[in-house]
Amino acid sequence: MSEKSKNDEVDFSFKCPSCKKGKIRIHKTTYDVPDGDKMLFIKFECNICNFSNNDVIPLTANSTPGIMTLRVSNENDLKSKIYRSPNGKLEIPELELFVVPGPNADFYYTNVEGILYRFENAVLIYRKNLEKDDVQEEEIDKILHDLHKAIKGEFEFTLIITDTGGGSYIIPEDESKYSFQKFEQKELNLK
Repeated sequence: MSEKSKNDEVDFSFKCPSCKKGKIRIHKTTYDVPDGDKMLFIKFECNICNFSNNDVIPLTANSTPGIMTLRVSNENDLKSKIYRSPNGKLEIPELELFVVPGPNADFYYTNVEGILYRFENAVLIYRKNLEKDDVQEEEIDKILHDLHKAIKGEFEFTLIITDTGGGSYIIPEDESKYSFQKFEQKELNLK
């Protein structure tokens, strides 16, 4: 175990939501991220059916509601860290891709490349479920083509996180490509 992390394991007696027979064990790891943040990683695991669920919670996150914008123009920008809180709407306008959080949205911590892979997976699933000769095929194939270029750092785009509750943040590789617009209280009251 790294000196930058601390593990705690706790047994709980609640039943597994999957198999209804096993007991859930919770593993908690607090990790000091190199950029100074602290993250709490939580893993729920059944002792019988191996059901598992993971969550990542930042312990030192920005709590200011606002709009974060990152201009991505090369492979190095793909390393920029992204933390999206359950309140954060994430979008890439040039690819017509967005994630609007629902009632069961969870936290995630990744980098821009990880976001692109999440979008690619979602678009591939959508593409697979289209009817043969669907009029959307060509448009979806174009999005996939552009996504593949973006993953290689060969397609310029803007990543935007709009978070009315605060908690989301971007740690850019290049500060000059990042901007933050804080919501004023009156704007939050209208949302």
